[in-house]
Amino acid sequence: MCEQKVVFRNLGLIDYEKAWDYQEKLFDQMVVAKQKNKETGKHKSSENYLLFCEHPHVYTLGKSGKDSNLLINEEMLRSKGAALYRTDRGGDITYHGPGQLVGYPILDLDAFRLSVKNYIFNLEEVIIRSLREFGLETGWLKGAAGVWLDAGDPLKERKICSIGVRTSHMVSMHGFALNVNTNLDYFDYIIPCGIKGKSVTSLQKELGRKIDMQEVHEIVQQQFREVFKLEIIL
Repeated sequence: MCEQKVVFRNLGLIDYEKAWDYQEKLFDQMVVAKQKNKETGKHKSSENYLLFCEHPHVYTLGKSGKDSNLLINEEMLRSKGAALYRTDRGGDITYHGPGQLVGYPILDLDAFRLSVKNYIFNLEEVIIRSLREFGLETGWLKGAAGVWLDAGDPLKERKICSIGVRTSHMVSMHGFALNVNTNLDYFDYIIPCGIKGKSVTSLQKELGRKIDMQEVHEIVQQQFREVFKLEIIL
């Protein structure tokens, strides 16, 4: 199978709603193109995207999430300089903020011959391989999406990357949030991903030093190339 081409865009520090609107625009374009191909019997390739960004302090609640997993009220949210959005992705509540690498792959999963389950597996595999480049061994926690350290040890399990996606017409949006130099204090105000008794961590916390975000970008991009067998167009 020929490598799929994926356009990479670094959106920098961007408001969550603005990034969500941009995702929706690209997502809708791809769905329309796929439907047109189906109607005409043509097989023109869709334009795939990989968006990287960081967000100002914000909490996002997935479509199956519970409001009770946010532990502070709106007034306290404002005092923390944070916003709250109820989204259409899977999963429960999570935090995004500066120092966190957020990735939004907008991909035609049919073109990659991936089921939704295998797509999420691949996302997690990208992060697992990327963290291995920093000397961290991570893995999966049964029954919980995302990437974890010391999975299987209830006393030590801690999440370093959240996964929450939406798919329709086999097109993906939303994606992953990898804690790099993230201020972890903001996770104290939620029950992360609705899982009680589990902590979160970051690359900075695990390695005891601030991490170069550009280095993380490059490593994660490379692992996307290898895991998804794609060509990234810069």
